[in-house]
Amino acid sequence: MKIIRHIGSLAFVLGLFVVMFVGIPWHVIVADDPVVPWWLRIAVFCLLGGILVVLLTVALEQRKNGRAGQPPPPAESDRAAILSNSLTIPGREITDILGLVQGHTVYAIWLGKDLSALIRLILGGELTEYTEMMGRARTTAINRMVAQAAEMGADAIINIRYMTTSVVGSAAELLAYGTAVKLSR
Repeated sequence: MKIIRHIGSLAFVLGLFVVMFVGIPWHVIVADDPVVPWWLRIAVFCLLGGILVVLLTVALEQRKNGRAGQPPPPAESDRAAILSNSLTIPGREITDILGLVQGHTVYAIWLGKDLSALIRLILGGELTEYTEMMGRARTTAINRMVAQAAEMGADAIINIRYMTTSVVGSAAELLAYGTAVKLSR
């Protein structure tokens, strides 16, 4: 499915390039002749077909993986790590620092929710679509961080921090990171 999506993306980019940088100048120069040449027709079909292929493959992948945008299940581990944004765990002594652990994800909402959020932006109020998106992103990033700590044999993750960045449009990157440590029993 991923290969088909990449082919669709490539068709879209090539079609867009030909239409924008060859087709439009050609049309401006030959504006008196209404006949659209075959190569420009193919470029337009590649552009539109590429978008359609990408949309269909993403929709099929999301349908196959369950409800779109749901976070993956929590990481499986023998024991649950204690999560803390402080430098210590009350009543426990840190015996070993295992190193930095991190979880990273980039999330986006689909266009329909993005349009709903745009209306709320105009009218005012909480942008619940983005609040939910960032909540799912935070859960995914934490799960990945905890899984990495479990692989290291950590009892806890201290000094947990979050960093977010806007990637493009309504897509946001979220990074959760902290220090994996061993605790005394």
